[in-house]
Amino acid sequence: MFESMHSSLRAARLATFAYFALNGFLIGIWVVHIPVVERRVGIGHPTLGWLLLLLGAGAFVGMRLVGPLADRFGARIVVPVSAALCAGAVVLPGLSVSVWTLGVSLLALGFGNGCLDVAMNAHAVQVEHGYQRSVMSAFHATYSLGGVLAALVGARTLSWGWSPATALGMVALLGLVVAALGVPALLRPEKPHSAVGFEQGTRRATPRRIWLLAGLALLLMLCEGVANDWSALHLRDVLSAPAATAALAYGAFATAMTVGRLVADRVATRFGPVAILRYGAGVGALGLMTAALSPWIPLALVGWTVFGAGLSGCVPQLFSAAGHADRNAAGANVARVAGLGYLGVLAGPAIIGPLTHLAPLNIVLLLPVVFCVVAAGAANVLRPQPSSAAIPTAQSDAVDGRGALRS
Repeated sequence: MFESMHSSLRAARLATFAYFALNGFLIGIWVVHIPVVERRVGIGHPTLGWLLLLLGAGAFVGMRLVGPLADRFGARIVVPVSAALCAGAVVLPGLSVSVWTLGVSLLALGFGNGCLDVAMNAHAVQVEHGYQRSVMSAFHATYSLGGVLAALVGARTLSWGWSPATALGMVALLGLVVAALGVPALLRPEKPHSAVGFEQGTRRATPRRIWLLAGLALLLMLCEGVANDWSALHLRDVLSAPAATAALAYGAFATAMTVGRLVADRVATRFGPVAILRYGAGVGALGLMTAALSPWIPLALVGWTVFGAGLSGCVPQLFSAAGHADRNAAGANVARVAGLGYLGVLAGPAIIGPLTHLAPLNIVLLLPVVFCVVAAGAANVLRPQPSSAAIPTAQSDAVDGRGALRS
């Protein structure tokens, strides 16, 4: 019986990896084709910037909608449906021939992406609960690897002269296949947990903790958005680096972020999520401050690398804590944290850009340093609550002696 449970849990974990990779691949393949679609539709950068807001708006709506649905029907149903929606929508920008059709296409793609983002994270929380140890960061690393694979595939299909409709259509079909194949391995919905033994005052306090987690996700994902959009510009404009060298800044950040997430689960299991957030955000602040104030390109690259490594494990711990805070509302809570965090990614460029009219870019980059320091100071929010079903920390394992599934 134990072996059967272990086998089903391992299969569910592999399926969750597949959905995270699929999500990263679908969004990455769209990003690779942005310049081609922009030329096909005949729009400029300003118009594209406004249209991309529709992608964010659709994602936010999808996140808020699918969270309660995951709690009601279970991730086993919601995850594959969301994956199919996202896969089907990825072909739409490739078929667009006008501003209006592209706008509707991006709204649909954003909606599918938002649905899949929350659904797969809700299932990841369920898998993590089965393992009784941290496994969330590795899922997020797989998302990043999916984006890397999309860049490689997209570069190849573009070199072959494939049209956006052909390339994105093939990817859509692949996505639909993956969405269907992963269904049997997904975990079935858990039975509702009894509220016996829960104090009413504690239950009323839970939403405040969730919104604090969401606020921290907003700050930290805003920092990630800043790295995505401003790291290369920082080296080029502030340190006068050549374009090829400037591109290494984002590459260093993204690589460190991915590698960090591959090892963060073991660190979280050993030292607990509070340490991951406190020291991770603190190291991130040190790295970004080093990059911002460095007069030398090599040191700035080191700073962006340290920034990525520090942030790597922070946001997955927030998602995990939100999902475990109330097992009966895991989807809704993950949706709150993910939704506000996603707004942070969108807000990064919007905040930094105008501030560069008031101060040099390297000085403006000290603002996300402050955000990291705030997150480090608030790390105790990840300490398991008496009424939550959080996964055991290293300390609790040491006290009660219970083992955890290790594979």
